[in-house]
Amino acid sequence: MKKRKKKKLKISKFEKILYVFAIIFLLLAPVSIVFTKSTLSEINFKVEKMKKEIKTQEKKNESLEMKINELASLDNIKDAIIKEGLTYNNDNIKNID
Repeated sequence: MKKRKKKKLKISKFEKILYVFAIIFLLLAPVSIVFTKSTLSEINFKVEKMKKEIKTQEKKNESLEMKINELASLDNIKDAIIKEGLTYNNDNIKNID
């Protein structure tokens, strides 16, 4: 009985480099996906926080506008005029828009 010779598979340098890059890619792909998702989650958290701050500031602005309108009402102006001892003359009032 003859012994069979085992054939060695010869792998070229290009194939070795290709296999190495494929293995590196397969190892780094899940890591990069997790990193990307965590970064996206962090950014979404910051966006929600900023939205909350914007809503709070809008409420403050609305409150201040109401206060300005209240203080600039004709009744308050008349009261201030009377307190200072002046007379109210509607003909002398000019509105500037």
